[in-house]
Amino acid sequence: MTLNPADNTFAAKLRQLLPDDVIRDADPRYLEEPRGHFKGVPALLALPRSVEDVSVLLREANAARVPVVPYGGGTGLVGGQVITEGPRPLVLTLERMSAVRGVYPEENAMVVEAGCILADVQAVADDAGRLFPLSLAAEGSARIGGNLSTNAGGVNVLRYGNARAQCLGLEAVMPDGRIWHGLTRLRKDNTGYDLRNLLIGAEGTLGIITAAALRLAPKPAAIGTAYFIVPSPEAALGLLAIAQKHVGEEVSAFELIDGQGLRFQRETMPELRQPFEDLPDWTVLCDLGLSGHQSPTDALEAIFADAAEQGVVTDGMIAQSEAQRAAFWNVREHMPETNRRVGSVISTDVSLPLGRVSEFLNVARTAVADVGDFRVNSFGHLGDGNLHFNVFPAAGRTRDEHVGDRPALYRAVHDLVAGMDGSFSAEHGVGRLKPGDLERYGDPVRLDAMRAIKLALDPNGIMNPGAVLSAG
Repeated sequence: MTLNPADNTFAAKLRQLLPDDVIRDADPRYLEEPRGHFKGVPALLALPRSVEDVSVLLREANAARVPVVPYGGGTGLVGGQVITEGPRPLVLTLERMSAVRGVYPEENAMVVEAGCILADVQAVADDAGRLFPLSLAAEGSARIGGNLSTNAGGVNVLRYGNARAQCLGLEAVMPDGRIWHGLTRLRKDNTGYDLRNLLIGAEGTLGIITAAALRLAPKPAAIGTAYFIVPSPEAALGLLAIAQKHVGEEVSAFELIDGQGLRFQRETMPELRQPFEDLPDWTVLCDLGLSGHQSPTDALEAIFADAAEQGVVTDGMIAQSEAQRAAFWNVREHMPETNRRVGSVISTDVSLPLGRVSEFLNVARTAVADVGDFRVNSFGHLGDGNLHFNVFPAAGRTRDEHVGDRPALYRAVHDLVAGMDGSFSAEHGVGRLKPGDLERYGDPVRLDAMRAIKLALDPNGIMNPGAVLSAG
């Protein structure tokens, strides 16, 4: 793309107003997303060091009507971090804003800048004797600002909630460049409209989160992890009820794993150690975080005995060391990479009422088979009803042969989800992949309210245009 005079003028003005190293042309890595579905247009890149820098950037972009694309860790899976058409945008990354501004163990709180990597936030909390419970496969590169902007989920939502539940306050820059100083550590602040929760999950379409006050939790006194073999997803839900009967809300994670995914893993990642030699059709990976004096092994054994008596488990394995626990989780955390190596035709991120999960899995496989010959790997956070229902070509074929089938497959799966009072986007967001789904399945009153909010806060439409709400 050739720069026009307006591009040159805008870039020159930013360089005049900001330190020398803030503005440059965007490297290719800022114009890509992990699944390869979207490729960004050439862009100007901004690497601010302070909230004041961000304020200048948004003020000038708003005045010049330049689109602004927020870029966190680049791990988003719905294309929210790349813009694929239109005028040359400004890609804004907060990777240089990664300071920990304060840790308050006695308050179970910490304040960090938006560029902090999630794993680093976890480590700082751990050093303070606390837990930051947001946990997901990309935590080594995902940044907390992006986690909040997408209201990220992960494996611990069952116990601790989404990213939204981990946030007490925000500092943010609005589209006109004004700074909102909302970085409160208060648990109660009943003073009208909640701007914090409006920005969380907005995917950078209403402003830029520059810092956050985060909620911490006490570290569990003991952690226990087990794999359970279950005869079906319905049985897995029975196991969840039994586990919660035994330890209540101290079930931290409850992951359903499809045997097809394990078989894919054995084919594409043979170096990865599987917990069972004979791969079962369905397994559950369960984490307990106990606060009392009960032994995790005793608790898991009691859960297994009760579940076996009720016929909802057939076998199991309890991690006997931290190394074995890590090996168990390694299988689950490598499932997205496994899927990438096989090459999915579609990858979905759906949520359902727990009572409809088993029905969905049965009916959705039939709906996929009506489109063509495919394999399915469905796994995810069963404890909170979030499944990643992924469709793959038959053995010996590639996803490129089925590009034309993608719309029909998405439509079949998402229609079923909508008909079961579920959501087509459980934790990944809408981005640029799903605005059409939002139009199709979203409540019209809610959509009108969203458009009104967008127009009120971003009247020039510069913030991440085309993400969440359709452009135009």
